[in-house]
Amino acid sequence: MRYFIRFSYLGKAYHGWQKQPNAITVQEVLENGLSTLLRSNTEIVGAGRTDTGVHAKEMYAHFDYEPIADKNDLVYRLNAFLPEDISVYGIHKMQENAHARFDAVERTYEYWVVQSKNPFYKDLAHFARYPLDIESMNAAASFLKEHDDFECFSKSNTDVKTFICDVRHAKWETKEDRLIFTISADRFLRNMVRAIVGTLLDVGMGKMKPEEINNVIKSKSRSEAGVSVPAKGLYLTKVLYPQDIFDE
Repeated sequence: MRYFIRFSYLGKAYHGWQKQPNAITVQEVLENGLSTLLRSNTEIVGAGRTDTGVHAKEMYAHFDYEPIADKNDLVYRLNAFLPEDISVYGIHKMQENAHARFDAVERTYEYWVVQSKNPFYKDLAHFARYPLDIESMNAAASFLKEHDDFECFSKSNTDVKTFICDVRHAKWETKEDRLIFTISADRFLRNMVRAIVGTLLDVGMGKMKPEEINNVIKSKSRSEAGVSVPAKGLYLTKVLYPQDIFDE
């Protein structure tokens, strides 16, 4: 039977989500925990990849196993087994062909920026000490929804087949002591959000006019976009699926 597992993690200690031969990753730790508790070699497939140091407030992965009598008990035992920086919230029975990555219809990321030194955000947000024009940054962000080819924000030499993404929401907001950029799309390219944020910060500092982001996107050149901001400020916050793939 196929199950989805919903969980979150702090990315500081991990070399991203996807398993690697010589580095500790979230996928490896979660697979080891499930395999130990289920007493079976259990492979999991995530909703997507996050890079080294990136966090996830909500992430999904699927795995196959025989019927689980008490999913709540498995969640409890898994949380007791896993390190403190990974938390499991639920295990859901799915349709047999449900896929954590390919069935996701929308993903949402946040990027956190702080503008005053704060030791509690050292590993959780990007410190930008310079003044920022948030109105201009939002004006530039609004242009993202008018484009669909985001090659200029993609990691160089990537092996993706298409750079087409449907950006549905992109906005900066001040929340308490943080400046948060929220962006939603059907899919994201590697490094895309961090490159977008870096470019929008250039706008906020007056290095670029808001409308100039259109020329950056049309150029399809990574060198025309801003520098990628650090991974520690990036959070995957939401993954949406069609309800009809859930079997309970």
